[in-house]
Amino acid sequence: MNNAAESNARRMWDARVARQPYANLPDSAAPRSIEEAYEAQEAYWRLAEAVYGPVAGVKVATTTKVMQQLMGISHPCGGAIFAKTIHSSPARIDKAMFVNLRVESEIALELGADMPAKGAPWNAETAAACVAGAMPAFELIEDRHAVYTETRATSMIVDNCWNGGVVLGPMKKVAPVDVIGVKGRQTLNGQASGEGNAENPFATLAWLANLMAARSHDLKRGMVVITGSVVPTFSISPGDRAVFSVEGLGEVVMDIV
Repeated sequence: MNNAAESNARRMWDARVARQPYANLPDSAAPRSIEEAYEAQEAYWRLAEAVYGPVAGVKVATTTKVMQQLMGISHPCGGAIFAKTIHSSPARIDKAMFVNLRVESEIALELGADMPAKGAPWNAETAAACVAGAMPAFELIEDRHAVYTETRATSMIVDNCWNGGVVLGPMKKVAPVDVIGVKGRQTLNGQASGEGNAENPFATLAWLANLMAARSHDLKRGMVVITGSVVPTFSISPGDRAVFSVEGLGEVVMDIV
């Protein structure tokens, strides 16, 4: 780990702890490549683990072409989920713990087998064989009031792609055919607020496993993987109840206090 990576990780972590609005790393210090950004992200993980517990899963970010174009990239990005930020449905989430809480409704997968780096390259079929089950999930996004049109992917990666935790519904054992293209429906305070169809969560899992493998990291049995938003990202306020229902998987419920 080089000094620049450690310094960038510390800068982002300190800003998050201080609850400062998100800002890109300064041009004079920012990672010069995506690879350097991920090196700094790993240093950030070590800082975060002291507060949030060990890495217990992975997430995907910037899956849409619109977001990728805004950030000047042509691919998704990945980050970690920490053990103490994983909540079971029904969950009560304190908005005051966040600078700016936004929510994504997703399909989560739980691994039933290790996905070692030496097994790469992974594809959707080989990844699916490692999955114990699937569940509806909310990702808690802590973007600290980022201006998306000004955000650079390299800086967001260092900041662990803004993951603030997840809320997981009950897991169900499923076959890939039961999950690929499945419909999800979102309600906020009992009113329909969005719906959409999942793409191929197993392909996303394979992409994340390959990303981790390129960094010499294994994905471990029991880890949780969230695979991208099914409906548009939304904001939420104290007193709100969000419910995300997925055909064949059930629902995940979250109350904001």
